[in-house]
Amino acid sequence: MTTPLRTQVAIVGAGPAGLLLSHLLAGAGIDSIVVDQRSREEIETTIRAGILEQGTVDLLAEIPGSRVHSVGTRHDGIELRFDGHGHRIDFPGLVGRSVWLYPQHEALKDLIAARLAAGQDLRFGITIDEVLDADSSRPGVVGVDATGAPVEIEADFVVGADGSRSNVRVAVTGSHTGGYFREYPFAWFGILCEAAPSADELIYSNSPDGFALISQRSKTVQRMYFQCDPEADPDALSDSEIWDTLKRRVPGTTLTEGPIIKRDVLRFRSFVAHELRRGRVAIVGDAAHTVPPTGAKGMNLAVADVILLARALDSLLNHGDESLIDGWADRARQRIWKAQHFSWWMTSMLHTVPEATEFDRLRQLGELRSVVESEAGRTYLAEAYTGWPLASAG
Repeated sequence: MTTPLRTQVAIVGAGPAGLLLSHLLAGAGIDSIVVDQRSREEIETTIRAGILEQGTVDLLAEIPGSRVHSVGTRHDGIELRFDGHGHRIDFPGLVGRSVWLYPQHEALKDLIAARLAAGQDLRFGITIDEVLDADSSRPGVVGVDATGAPVEIEADFVVGADGSRSNVRVAVTGSHTGGYFREYPFAWFGILCEAAPSADELIYSNSPDGFALISQRSKTVQRMYFQCDPEADPDALSDSEIWDTLKRRVPGTTLTEGPIIKRDVLRFRSFVAHELRRGRVAIVGDAAHTVPPTGAKGMNLAVADVILLARALDSLLNHGDESLIDGWADRARQRIWKAQHFSWWMTSMLHTVPEATEFDRLRQLGELRSVVESEAGRTYLAEAYTGWPLASAG
């Protein structure tokens, strides 16, 4: 037998969604326990992309010790490259906002340090297997710690922020896979290389050979991708073949080459869970939805989820008002599906599909021209990419 831990909100997952939620709840005087099956070192050293919307940056900047402005890099636009020419989308000029390049693992370092400094009960190496009594006023979670010893947490509310393989999702939807799903017929072949950036801002390139993205991680490390088959072997190409492929996909741009230190293949999926809440259990972030990376919406959408959820939990747990939690899922879905559409749109506009005809190719170029040659088109892209207004966190 084990003595259950007791808290107001049990948060499964110490990613951006779970840690930010614990921070917002603490500001409302609500206690939480955050658990994650990974170690702190694994969370802080797993390199993840990080294009942050203006609203996400503004929120993170308020967290004590945040380095988002000192380490992150502001980007005031992106380049859409097609038909051999580049077209810059000027974010501040169009919508008065920007984005920041700040890799997710760096944001997680900030959040973990801030939460521990504030006295957060944050436990690593704990795997949650099951949610108990979701429909009651006292739900809980059970699992094991890194030694195999049982762990049980009783709470007033349970939140699953445990990623795309969420165990908490089962309690909400009835299965790991219950949701709306699309898989794309292509993937990204990604590399990290030791070299200075090839461009000051991201380049999204549509070419007859397929898509490429020229990005960066720091002043000395670049992150680059090109469209590939989902079954591609990341070790099948030599370094020279990788560089040749990237150069063909980004004609007219001089790439800064360097030693390739990592390579992988990233599959593309879109997913939205059928349900986001059941009783006193909710799922947020990748546990609730995933998007293709083309629109840079993953972490930003998680932030939007938890801002709304934190307000609803404040109303429920501090004031006994269930109206916000009852409407939370419907309100969250509005942004989720806007982000799904934008991510799908950017993806379909920039990538080639195996069955594409010459008509499809020429129509796609017409779509790209419709965007870059129209202030309304450029404004829509800038507005969505930099982020729609977030609900107040207060």
